[in-house]
Amino acid sequence: MRQTELPIFSSPQVVRGTRIEGRVLGLYRTLADGFETTAVETLELGFGGIAGDRHGGMTRRSGGREPWYERDTEMRNERQLSLLAPDELAAVAAELGIAEIRPEWIGGNLLVDGIPQLSFLPPRTLLFFENGVTLKIDGHNNPCRYAGRAIADQAGGGTDVELGFVKAAKHRRGLVAWVEKPGVIAANERFEARVPEQWIYPG
Repeated sequence: MRQTELPIFSSPQVVRGTRIEGRVLGLYRTLADGFETTAVETLELGFGGIAGDRHGGMTRRSGGREPWYERDTEMRNERQLSLLAPDELAAVAAELGIAEIRPEWIGGNLLVDGIPQLSFLPPRTLLFFENGVTLKIDGHNNPCRYAGRAIADQAGGGTDVELGFVKAAKHRRGLVAWVEKPGVIAANERFEARVPEQWIYPG
């Protein structure tokens, strides 16, 4: 029997993990059925995220982001929380020619400071909050026209802003995360981001 030859891969460059200190500038949640969030002083988080929140729950329904499933297929909810950074929001607003983009306009849950290029934190990054909560980053949040329309409704600019947001916010739309260890996050609370080892798979 002929032995199957295994492919030979070059060894990838491995970048060591690191730790970065950050701080919570603002907390937000949905209080109704709408997309926008409202500022709150604390977020009480369970394994399903924010109880009663639009994006809460252990599972969610698939949509346009998951073309490999039939729409509305029940799946694991890895998008329980939306994290945003003020410098990225300001950069997107400047590119769109508007004064500001507020986190609540685009459904943000946490506005955080101290993490350079927040949207580029890799999957599996863990955020350890000083009061005990741990969040796990699933990945970056792709910008969509729905969020662009919400910004245009608040800041003006019409279709130019609605459509322009998708391009302007690419890799600056923040992150989505899920709750690994529940508890309560408070405004101004500090946290540590533990970034794992990273590499590009050579196959």
